[in-house]
Amino acid sequence: MAFGKFTNDYNVRAKASSLSSTDEGLRKFMLKVYGYMSVGLGITGVIAWLFANAFVAQNPFVVSLMQPPLAYVVMFAPLGIILWMSFGINKMRAGTAQNLFWLLAACYGVSLASIFLVYTGATIARVFFIAASMFLTMSIWGYTTKKSLAKMGSFLMMGLIGLIIASIVNIFLASSALQFAMSIIGVIIFAGLTAYDTQVIKEIYVENENSEDSSKKAVMGALKLYLDLLLLFQYLLMLFGNRE
Repeated sequence: MAFGKFTNDYNVRAKASSLSSTDEGLRKFMLKVYGYMSVGLGITGVIAWLFANAFVAQNPFVVSLMQPPLAYVVMFAPLGIILWMSFGINKMRAGTAQNLFWLLAACYGVSLASIFLVYTGATIARVFFIAASMFLTMSIWGYTTKKSLAKMGSFLMMGLIGLIIASIVNIFLASSALQFAMSIIGVIIFAGLTAYDTQVIKEIYVENENSEDSSKKAVMGALKLYLDLLLLFQYLLMLFGNRE
């Protein structure tokens, strides 16, 4: 049962494509996915705002979390949780998967607290609205299109690998031009991945339509879309953000 992978079963793809967007079972499943994703984003936003204010107030614990060496732990903790969920999802209970997702959202909240210190509140709200609008448009397309997005997804994944490599290189170069180019590419990649991942989630639903693992599938689907929207927002913020 591959929760995190795109299915290679043509029959599953065909069945997912033939499903009506008004199919009751699929609609309930997708609402659960979007519900988990929305709660996760809410946790991230609240934690980020609280930690930013605590940092301004010079709370010793929060200050230590946002400065080296603990800052590196906070930075890489989400990656560890994502890997844990991705490789261990088939063995863990649904409740464990949900709790790990909430923990991931909280960790991202801590690591993203700095945006409230760098960008104006109006900018954060405006850019999040843009990101949410783009996300909604692409997700609806991925949900309703009858065309397979598998080839596009493969191309986007290659682009994502290139983006990660460029980001590592730019740590040493500190090039503003390269950062600007990566921001544009990042927006394109994660907008496209939103549509692709939405279609993947439909196929995961079809592949195990009568499975008792529906909750775990919904959590993993929420994780995909949560990361797509969060990273789309971050790259848009780099492009259009007005700093304090």
